[in-house]
Amino acid sequence: MRRNRYILLLLAALFGMALGGCGGSGGAAEQYTVALVAKSTQTEFWLSVFAGAEAAATEYNMELTIVGPETEEDYETQNQMVEEAAKDGADAIVFSAIDFENNAASIDSAAQQGVRIVAIDSNVASDQVSTYIGTDNYAAGQMAAQAALDRMEGPLKVGVVNYDISSANGQERERGATDLFLKSGRAEIVSVINTLADAEQAQTDTAALLRAYPEINVLVAFNEPTSVGAARAVEEAGRSDDLFLVGFDSNVITIDGLQEGSVDALIVQNPYAMGYLGVESAYKLLAGQGGVEQTVDTSTKIVDRDNLFTMDSQKALFAFEKRWN
Repeated sequence: MRRNRYILLLLAALFGMALGGCGGSGGAAEQYTVALVAKSTQTEFWLSVFAGAEAAATEYNMELTIVGPETEEDYETQNQMVEEAAKDGADAIVFSAIDFENNAASIDSAAQQGVRIVAIDSNVASDQVSTYIGTDNYAAGQMAAQAALDRMEGPLKVGVVNYDISSANGQERERGATDLFLKSGRAEIVSVINTLADAEQAQTDTAALLRAYPEINVLVAFNEPTSVGAARAVEEAGRSDDLFLVGFDSNVITIDGLQEGSVDALIVQNPYAMGYLGVESAYKLLAGQGGVEQTVDTSTKIVDRDNLFTMDSQKALFAFEKRWN
């Protein structure tokens, strides 16, 4: 009798283990695979995005791959990366579009293969996107204009340094800034340039802009590389004292520029949150959980010399980052 009892207990234990291994309430959750296809893998902004994505992937037990082209203009390589991710069996793609229109077909194709699509930072012209997570770019552009309007007196002669004309977020920022500048009644948009999302090229093009239009007394640059280039051009031209520069994002050069005078304000986004919430949303979509909103607006903050050393500004400027190779 005792022997039979032991056998029954052993069989019950084995049966319970079998149930757990078959996805019962006590079993391990299914591991999903997600591919993050970024605009770039080089800037501080994207390194922070990747750190957030990796944190979420660890928390939700997801297999994460991160890829991006060498330049923020190479939408064709991005399309190839989307196609390869779908072919390799990704369950979801977290995507930031270089080109609003020309990235759409590859995203549509991936979605047709059953891949869930999450857009972060810069949206794409596809109705297959389940959620967009990022800055309200029109509002961020208005913040940039307001930073200059609040801190400058008299007429403003504005130069705009933007990046790829096909990038949705840059164009939305420009529209927001332009609308508010013109609405103020004391600002004129003197010239708009579109340069590469590359600090060296942005510096060259900004320097040429300032030589062609010396009356410019406000510059607005709309992402990290263009802001770094513009800051260098302002310093090189000796215009730190008489020209107000508003940049975007956090970089050691522009933060130094805030202290030294070549930069007057930074519109700081929350790239870590974009990466984290992008991967978290992918998990919720795949697991059939609720709570995934169509649009998620991550926080944006104006940092200038007056609030540079406050705790909130330091947290925004020096968000947790993990160097990614």
